[in-house]
Amino acid sequence: MSSARRLRVEADGGSRGNPGPAGYGAVVKDAATGEVLAEVAESIGRATNNVAEYRGLLAGLRAAAELDPSASVEVRMDSKLVVEQMSGRWQVKHADMRRLAQEARAVLPAGQVDYGWIPRAQNSHADRLANEAMDAAAAGRQWQRSTTAATTAATASAGTAPPAAPAGGGGRPLDLVLVRHASTSLTEQRRLSGRYGEDPELSEAGREEARRVAECAEVRGAGVVITSTMRRSRQTAEAIAERTGAQVLVDPQWDETDFGEWDGSTAAEVVRRWPAEFAAWSTDPAVAPPGGEALVEVERRVQRAAAALRTRWAGERVVLVTHGDPLRALLRECLGCGSHMQRRIRVDPASRTLLRLHDDGTSEVLAVNRV
Repeated sequence: MSSARRLRVEADGGSRGNPGPAGYGAVVKDAATGEVLAEVAESIGRATNNVAEYRGLLAGLRAAAELDPSASVEVRMDSKLVVEQMSGRWQVKHADMRRLAQEARAVLPAGQVDYGWIPRAQNSHADRLANEAMDAAAAGRQWQRSTTAATTAATASAGTAPPAAPAGGGGRPLDLVLVRHASTSLTEQRRLSGRYGEDPELSEAGREEARRVAECAEVRGAGVVITSTMRRSRQTAEAIAERTGAQVLVDPQWDETDFGEWDGSTAAEVVRRWPAEFAAWSTDPAVAPPGGEALVEVERRVQRAAAALRTRWAGERVVLVTHGDPLRALLRECLGCGSHMQRRIRVDPASRTLLRLHDDGTSEVLAVNRV
């Protein structure tokens, strides 16, 4: 169905904990001029990132339909999972997301809606709205549209674009020292050790690795060490902080993948006990281990956490102690590699990977897997 009017929906959602306190944001724009026509955001209580993303999509489509039910709508999101599922290329297996996907498809005729993926840096408007909604809920109040957003819309409708940021962002970059946690007994046995598994502490060899990392030149000058909630990561971070005097901050977004029923197993044991599930997981980033977390979900929380780092710590050196999957996911994003490269990147226990993250979303990889 053709229409003289084209609308653009940008939507996002997030969860602080996955699942945890969640919210969504969506903005509707005139596709030709970029004029902001509507903004919606809401805190939705406890939910996962993916459910929040679907809620953002649904709200954005409904706002577009209210503006003009005959318009053609281009939906742009940085969630590859939602885009691929709504485009019909990936199955929607989760019951809550399947229901929301059905509701979204019912808002407008299929021929009027087009779905496309955009980098996270290009979806900052919707991301900001989602975070505003979650912040408002944490403060015990309802989200309200900000005057800044209203001013942006007014200047756009007047034909005057707001001042653009200089090329390259114009700000100071964040120098990020990525450290994979030191060894545990499960690391040494090459067993999976996910975010809801045994949570072992460092082994004797791991404690020595952590001490050596604390002496490395890369961590000097860092004012903060950010760590996942997991014991092996916190112990590695504390060794670095004790040597450098840096502050330690804990962020669950950097926890390892939830390996579900595979937790504690070696790769050979997984292949033997779950051959079909392992084959599907190995080829499709949207497939999760039984009872666990898919790679696309790990990528989503890593992207959100990395965006927060760029904003909060611009111009500083930060040490981030995390795990194999989150580390590789962030490195792949910086390199522009697809999910098929996830298992081909080697990051040893107590290794250092050096990144420079710019505020416009671009990145530089300075070193990988220093040991």
